[in-house]
Amino acid sequence: MHYAPYTHEWYMHKALQQAQLAFEKEEIPVGAIVVMQDKIISRAHNMTEQLNDVTAHAEILALTAAFNHMGAKYLPDATLYVTLEPCHMCAGALYWSKIGRVVYGASDAKHGYQHFFGGNNAMHPKTEIISGILANECAALMKNFFKAKR
Repeated sequence: MHYAPYTHEWYMHKALQQAQLAFEKEEIPVGAIVVMQDKIISRAHNMTEQLNDVTAHAEILALTAAFNHMGAKYLPDATLYVTLEPCHMCAGALYWSKIGRVVYGASDAKHGYQHFFGGNNAMHPKTEIISGILANECAALMKNFFKAKR
């Protein structure tokens, strides 16, 4: 499917490409990208199995790469696109990064940050949250992954 460039759908499609890489490596298929001024400055996917590290979530890896790219520890002008609602660990990292916007695809009723924080925003007060972008496509990849594991 083709999406107009520089739209939320276009960027989420790029994050889905990262999630597909995770799927192919038998990692939980979550992908993330960080965007500044319409340019992708980092890309990542879950690598918890490959790195034997429970903190190697797509969001954490994408943030670290973005910090390194920018030479800064805060990203107030950046947007993180991630295929799945961040967990509470990732929400904490996003809070401390002061990221300007978080855009996610599928909700995660079991492990998403909203489950842990009672629907309250765990992100920085200035962080804009947008959810549901390509949610069906993001959720389908997760369902297919776990279906194949059974």
